[in-house]
Amino acid sequence: MNIDGRAAIVTGGGTGVGRATALSLARQGCAVLVNYSRSKDEAEQTAADVAASGVRALCHKADVADDAACRAMVDAATKEFGRLDVLVNNAATTRFIPHDRLDDVQDADWERILSVNLKGPFQCARAAAKAMRAAGAGAIVNVASVAGIAANGSSIPYCASKAALINMTIALARVLAPSIRVNAVAPGFIDGRWLRAGLGAAYDGAMKMFEQKLPLGRVCQPEDVAAAIMSLITGSDLVTGQTIVCDSGMLIADFARLSRQ
Repeated sequence: MNIDGRAAIVTGGGTGVGRATALSLARQGCAVLVNYSRSKDEAEQTAADVAASGVRALCHKADVADDAACRAMVDAATKEFGRLDVLVNNAATTRFIPHDRLDDVQDADWERILSVNLKGPFQCARAAAKAMRAAGAGAIVNVASVAGIAANGSSIPYCASKAALINMTIALARVLAPSIRVNAVAPGFIDGRWLRAGLGAAYDGAMKMFEQKLPLGRVCQPEDVAAAIMSLITGSDLVTGQTIVCDSGMLIADFARLSRQ
């Protein structure tokens, strides 16, 4: 897809992978709605940086767990840009809970994690589909995780949510074809505040260990994941229902073993 003159929504677009993706889209001439739920200052800065690339930008608050908010966000994008061509479902949440501490997992953890990480992308895709068809074609990219493949990550509910997102990517690719392509990216360890906050004092040691053991010798930066996302948007128009792993070789190095070291 040539995205010059087209329009996109990036959920969780104020920080990390979302910000890097929004800026990548803007550099190729795509207008961007930068969604956020809590990171207002960062989202406003990202939107300003998008606009500085010479394209239209909109900063929009919405909790993707709320279906009405997802529909209102799509309406805001189409009203501002006149069309919608790209959706990047990047917003996500978790709670860091060691997998063997089963009793620490509360109902509220399941409800919030699945609502944001699984229902959110579904609701955004459903809301966006009509506008994308009206524009003639569309591309949706869901940001999953290697946790959804290896079943090892911040918590069991998080891993389950990302595994379900990968499955749902295939289902949506079937039902939204032929005009809308749906794919996913599964990142590995990403250097940024998400893992810094979750791992705390253990973060620097964990990153050093991963960089020593990963086949490609370094963890992901947000820009690495954004590049994988962009490849699914601007690359071949015959790729759909696929999940691209962007993990510096984490899975082939045995993610579960690395995470225990």
